[in-house]
Amino acid sequence: MAVGAGAKKVAMNHKIKALVFDAYGTLFDVHSVVARLEELFPGRGQEVSRIWRTKQLEYTWLLSLMGGYEDFWEVTARSLAFACRALHLDCPPARQAHLLDAYLRLEAFPEVPRALMGLTAYPLAILSNGSPRMLDGVVENAGLKGTFTQVLSVDAVKIYKPSPRVYALASQRLGLEAGAIGFVSANSWDIHGAGAFGFRTVWLNRTDQPGDELGFPPDITVQSLTDLAKLLSRPNLNPSP
Repeated sequence: MAVGAGAKKVAMNHKIKALVFDAYGTLFDVHSVVARLEELFPGRGQEVSRIWRTKQLEYTWLLSLMGGYEDFWEVTARSLAFACRALHLDCPPARQAHLLDAYLRLEAFPEVPRALMGLTAYPLAILSNGSPRMLDGVVENAGLKGTFTQVLSVDAVKIYKPSPRVYALASQRLGLEAGAIGFVSANSWDIHGAGAFGFRTVWLNRTDQPGDELGFPPDITVQSLTDLAKLLSRPNLNPSP
């Protein structure tokens, strides 16, 4: 595990009063849809999944910049339609519905259930672009129902991350100042957005990717959620840059 360049020299377990997790790519593997994609598009599953996810994120940012909002289910459907059209793949409504259904059943990353059990000293919450229906589906499918005190969707504020209004939602619902919340995401841009808002940030960098250059690097970088549980269990941790 590594401590990020922006780490604050304070005892994390004395400061953080709750942990808030991003959902997609952090707790749940968006590319677990590849198996279903391969059934319908043999040999193209990885490629479709990559474009689908990239366009999904792009659409959330564009909608927010345009002052519009469509819930994440609609964004996900439009992104899938684009991916198939870009790759010249036939995706009629029945096939599209079958693929979208996979987003209600995304697999949790293998370490997630055990790691969350090691973090129960903190209130745990999710803050996600996902719609309430989508989040309920993945949480239940992963056997994590009851793990989180709050499952928060951007649908409540009708704008997507990294808008400060989204991060403020977690602060408001948990009744905590931003600096008392530890925010965990595998998405570097999300870490920068949360850091700009004032959260203590933990970047879950599973595959040793370069971070974005947006001015708000993570306070801590870990390669696995189990690393985070070990880190926070240290009684007198003073992370240093």
